Amino acid sequence: MRSMKSTGEHLRTMMTAVKDVVFPLYSEVQTESAVATIFDTLKTLAGEEVAASFLKGLPEIQRLITTDVEAIAHIDPAVTDFKEIVFCYPAVTAMLHYRTAHLLHSLGVEVIPRMLTEHAHSVTGIDIHPATTIGEYFAIDHGTGVVIGATAIIGNHVTLYQGVTLGAKNFTYGNDGRPLDLPRHPVLEDNVTVYSNASILGRVTIGEGSIIGGNVWLTHSVPKNSRILQGKTQESFCDGAGI
Repeated sequence: MRSMKSTGEHLRTMMTAVKDVVFPLYSEVQTESAVATIFDTLKTLAGEEVAASFLKGLPEIQRLITTDVEAIAHIDPAVTDFKEIVFCYPAVTAMLHYRTAHLLHSLGVEVIPRMLTEHAHSVTGIDIHPATTIGEYFAIDHGTGVVIGATAIIGNHVTLYQGVTLGAKNFTYGNDGRPLDLPRHPVLEDNVTVYSNASILGRVTIGEGSIIGGNVWLTHSVPKNSRILQGKTQESFCDGAGI
């Protein structure tokens, strides 16, 4: 069994290569060389079959990350160009690690996906479980303190700001006293925006086009186009009024 230090070093090398492949315009490394590094690393850590399957999914990771970069550019007027986003924005690091980890998780790889997302968590302050399902054009602005649980489902064109929690409200326990891995985190439909320090807890659905204001504590589902503000009832903000 490889040590945690050795495995971590292999994964850091691999993620550098993944970034080289995903953003070839900003890399000095030949794509073929980066792909070979990824394959060799995964072959060593998870086997040749996993390595080959991962490479087949790498173009989709590249496509999705590109949409994430575009989504950040769309919401942030401070952006000067895409290069700034790729080099400087913590959301890109977090999402690159998440999308890599999610693919490995879907291939049945154990531990390594969590190592990848926890490394990104330590670097960026953004905590995304590799089992989470996230659509395209996903933007996190600033990002520090964002937590997204394992069974959360996020649609397309969703934006989260710093301090947002998509968490569980409670757990169901089995006969052995251990919590069961059941759906327990929120579902965010397309075109949802959640502002800073909002907490959405439990298996609730946030309808398409909804806006959740800052510091809101939400434990129930809301219909599409809802506007939920701190201290206000949902019914008062379902008429299309903005924040």
